[in-house]
Amino acid sequence: MLDGGGRIFSALEALGLERWDFQVASTIDAARRALRQDPGAIGLVAFDGVHAWPQAELVMLLARSEVEWVALLEEGLLRSERVSPELLRNFNDFHSLPLDRDRIAMTLGHVHGKAALLPRGDSSALAGGGFGMTGRSECMRLIYRQIEKVLGVDAPVLIGGESGTGKELVARAIHQHSARASGPFVAMNCGAIAPSLIQSELFGYERGAFTGAAQRKIGNIEAANDGVLFLDEIGDLPLEMQANLLRFLQDRTITRVGSTERVKVNVRVIAATHVDLQRAVADGRFRQDLYYRLNVLGLTLPALRERREDIPLLAQTIFDEQRVHASPQVRGFSSAALHAMMDYDWPGNVRELINRVQRAMIMSENRLLSVADLGLPPVVDPVTPTLEEIRTNVEREVIETSLKKHGNNVSETARRLGVSRVTLYRMIDRLKIVL
Repeated sequence: MLDGGGRIFSALEALGLERWDFQVASTIDAARRALRQDPGAIGLVAFDGVHAWPQAELVMLLARSEVEWVALLEEGLLRSERVSPELLRNFNDFHSLPLDRDRIAMTLGHVHGKAALLPRGDSSALAGGGFGMTGRSECMRLIYRQIEKVLGVDAPVLIGGESGTGKELVARAIHQHSARASGPFVAMNCGAIAPSLIQSELFGYERGAFTGAAQRKIGNIEAANDGVLFLDEIGDLPLEMQANLLRFLQDRTITRVGSTERVKVNVRVIAATHVDLQRAVADGRFRQDLYYRLNVLGLTLPALRERREDIPLLAQTIFDEQRVHASPQVRGFSSAALHAMMDYDWPGNVRELINRVQRAMIMSENRLLSVADLGLPPVVDPVTPTLEEIRTNVEREVIETSLKKHGNNVSETARRLGVSRVTLYRMIDRLKIVL
């Protein structure tokens, strides 16, 4: 039971429920640790109107666990803006306060029965996905299993995949579910910073280090101390900076620009790239030693076209999250739109899907979003050939192949095909075969 103040837990204990054992956690971190050690069948989250939970962190906790969750809250909170629909969707059931012995016993029994029927032992078996991500496809289930393994160690991680596949989302999931969750998460896009500024952005600088350095500035590496540094588009890091980053990964120390003091830093590095770093190494654009330092644990995210079965679920999730911004008459997707989304190759991956759905929800004048609303090409059903067309094509292919094999000798070809020369000439004429 997650209860920040302990008041609702005390009231629950006072009910004297038989056959139920409760373990209370006052923080999300404590709940996360408890679930790792001994995950129960049911989780309770108390909303007492006083202790507000960080909703993003709570959603991640609920999404990861196999536990069936029940919210204990004041009835008015269900209609309050303080509790988002995104959060409420993660609960299996709700119990309004004050606690009632018979009602809570029935709720717990119902949820426990459901938990007993569900497969356990794999967090990817969750309804919509895991770790705050959406997807039930086999390739996404593999990603969830790999993330589970990565959480238990503190080595560098290299996340590969095309642009828009969700690499930063994976990095944040690793941070929020690891032992470093209470530390900072610092993200830096190596391709969005001018080469002349990367040194000071990464390592910081001292006052007077250069013109305009009026005071000391802590770099991103130092700012991520005891947490995670996410280096996006690591393949765009200049070669001279790659050497400095390698030195930090080896020594775990940094030197600010304009200083000689070496500062010890405790940081886990997660890097991401959409380019083939092995090819970049072969081309001399990326250091091989840095590649091996970063690629201790490698994850490769699938493109959206490689997990088409997830597209309807992703589209509906985006629709639900953005419903407040939609035109009032919009209610969902037309069947043609869903068909077109499944058929489209999505070069921009999930980022493109989000963009198209958001725009359609705002601009559409239809009740159901159409193919045109999404700006997708219509799906053209292939024309099924008739039996006569199939027969003609097969005859033409067989005769042309046999003629070529026998040097356009009509007599030999007719003999091999078991027809007369006259019949074969008629067929050649009908099929418009050129000798």
